[in-house]
Amino acid sequence: MRTAPTGGLTVPADLIEVEGRARSGPFLLSREEGSGIRRKSQLDEQCHQFAQHEYVVGAGVLAMPLALSHMGILLGTFVIIWAGATAAFGLYLQARCARYLDRGSASFAAVSKITYPNAAVVFDAAIALKCFGVGISYLIIIGDLMPGVVKGFSERAGGVDFLVDRHFWVTAFMLIVIPLSFLRRLDSLKYTSVIALISIGYLVILVLAHFIKGDTMQDRGRIRVVGWGGAIPTLSSFPVMVFAYTCHQNMFSILNEINNNSHYRTTSMVVASNGSASFIYVLVAITGYLSFGNNVADNIVGMYVPSIASTVGKAAIVILVMFSYPLQVHPCRASIDAVLKWRPTKLTSSASPNSSPARAMPLLASKKPGSPGGSDYMGETKFAAITTVILVLSYVVAMTVTSLSTVLAYVGSTGSTAISFILPGLFYYKISSPDSPHHQRLMKEDDNGYGEGDSEDEGLLGGSAIKSGDWRRKILRRLSLALAFYGLVVMIVCLVTNTFFIVAH
Repeated sequence: MRTAPTGGLTVPADLIEVEGRARSGPFLLSREEGSGIRRKSQLDEQCHQFAQHEYVVGAGVLAMPLALSHMGILLGTFVIIWAGATAAFGLYLQARCARYLDRGSASFAAVSKITYPNAAVVFDAAIALKCFGVGISYLIIIGDLMPGVVKGFSERAGGVDFLVDRHFWVTAFMLIVIPLSFLRRLDSLKYTSVIALISIGYLVILVLAHFIKGDTMQDRGRIRVVGWGGAIPTLSSFPVMVFAYTCHQNMFSILNEINNNSHYRTTSMVVASNGSASFIYVLVAITGYLSFGNNVADNIVGMYVPSIASTVGKAAIVILVMFSYPLQVHPCRASIDAVLKWRPTKLTSSASPNSSPARAMPLLASKKPGSPGGSDYMGETKFAAITTVILVLSYVVAMTVTSLSTVLAYVGSTGSTAISFILPGLFYYKISSPDSPHHQRLMKEDDNGYGEGDSEDEGLLGGSAIKSGDWRRKILRRLSLALAFYGLVVMIVCLVTNTFFIVAH
């Protein structure tokens, strides 16, 4: 990467933003200006790190003890770690796919256009449906928990009808999430992600404290360490673990907005986020399961004896899902916009060797993501209309449906597996083909020095050493195809299993 000296700080010379203005070409910055850019970049990286953690660790942590009761401690712990590792590999493949696109323009739709252009509408529709369903579940959680939160803080509140009415609380919290849902960029929510992480931290401490205290032993059932509850219950719980790691719908947005999106940086972020999420899930799963045994329910916090601590725990869940709702609206809106823009494309237009790749510059884009004139820009009217439709429809469903457990089981089996495994695997396998003009252009740009310090093979597979071994690239491509096939198998098995499990119960 070409750089400019800045009195001890090295910054990209191609594009540096100072005082809100983008300047191109080599020039010198004062030490004070360079330090300011460095501090701003470090703060931005930390906030996006918090955001990525909050995207991964969500309300799925509450159902981990129940999943462990079906699988047993030994198998369940392995499956939690395995689900995190495969989800992390999907995120890693997304980061590699983003290198083939203009800086700041990465999205599922953009990758689809240069890989499977005529199937892009199917991919985006699946993403939109998945995010829409998850958003509805968040509103239902708020409506179910808030009456208990109010009664936990004041027993007199039970005599006030509207305070224990779930419809009132769904409506009240919609007034809070509406302005958050109209934000264009995810980095506008990075500080709310810190609040959500604090809520998750409190939940972990609550479960751990009750386990250490041992005040649930009288209600504890049988414990399975090595044995399991059978194939059907085990397979029906697997989508819960897959769903718990699904943050892939927001990965491209993070790559667009983060200042340093080198593969070393993004790989470190993925490993740290999924690694910490796996640790939290295993900790809550084991301690929660050992507290109640096979009598554990699907919401571990709801099983504790009413107290100030458990009431605060329920309030923390409400805060968590409240700030998570806009994170579902953002990719849902983008996917719906992509579906509306989709038009059938001739295969020769994208597959021709003489076609121009969508990635003309390797590192920097001419416009910021979401800025007017950018490829991903959505007009104000269209932006408001799509957002309004999402909010209204999710509100109507949340007001009329009291349980979405069955729907979420299917959403986890279909949408989560598609976004986490199938799409990243298929996209990278196709775009990284040696015969792909996009891959050839990327290799040529790296050879010309554009990718210095941000090599395609930097990160999980050994840095620049991989350039000397084409066989390692072949292994990665085969692993990406294996991930897609694995996702397809998981989808089919979980759909069939959940159908039998629901019929049996």
